[in-house]
Amino acid sequence: MTDGVGVPDMQQLPLEVSLADYALFETYFAGPNDACVHALRDAARVAAQAFVWVWGGEQSGRSHLLQACINAAEANGARPAYLPLGADVGLIPDSIDGLEICDVICVDDAHTVAEDAAWERALLLLYEGVRQRGGRLVISADKAPLHSAFRLPDLVSRFASAATFRLRDLSDDDRVHAMQLRARWRGLELPDDVARYILTRAERGMASLFDLLDRLDREALVAQRGLTVPFVREVLAKVPVGGS
Repeated sequence: MTDGVGVPDMQQLPLEVSLADYALFETYFAGPNDACVHALRDAARVAAQAFVWVWGGEQSGRSHLLQACINAAEANGARPAYLPLGADVGLIPDSIDGLEICDVICVDDAHTVAEDAAWERALLLLYEGVRQRGGRLVISADKAPLHSAFRLPDLVSRFASAATFRLRDLSDDDRVHAMQLRARWRGLELPDDVARYILTRAERGMASLFDLLDRLDREALVAQRGLTVPFVREVLAKVPVGGS
């Protein structure tokens, strides 16, 4: 697990950023997004220049994948940096000056700084620095580069040159498999009938489903019970649908 941004010699970066414990490629059910996962695995392990843009809606798994890329890069001996631009962690444009010295840089929720002139200039300088050093830059956002709200023409053109992947929604069967994969990683057995019951009773966004799964994990541990439909029904009766 990486704490901070993985850049110990850059004192201007905040150190309170922590990656989610589940943020691994092994816990991400790729489904229709296998090509994106493959590209990010390559970015984490292959010492060759790469620019990747990952986009999708809320709860599409963008942050999971970028943090997984950081964890994999670190495991492979690379020096990574994770920048959650949508989080309140004290990042300012000057924070990323010189960050191109890192091997793998993941910029999460880049769209949250679009139309901010100082941030757009900083991101352009970062891109150029990574290009000159032959590094790897992965960016996530809510839209494709040419449909983003960035205003700086040079920045938009650079972003548009990246290998671009849209994160597709999972089918119901894939949602079941994704929940079961996460449950196994948590040490739980989630039968098909229970997973499908959850799908019909809870908010269907994957982040919400995983939050509920974490709640069920805690409740099952306290009650010393397995995950069954009656048990899930009891837990859902105590918490609003979609809550955690």
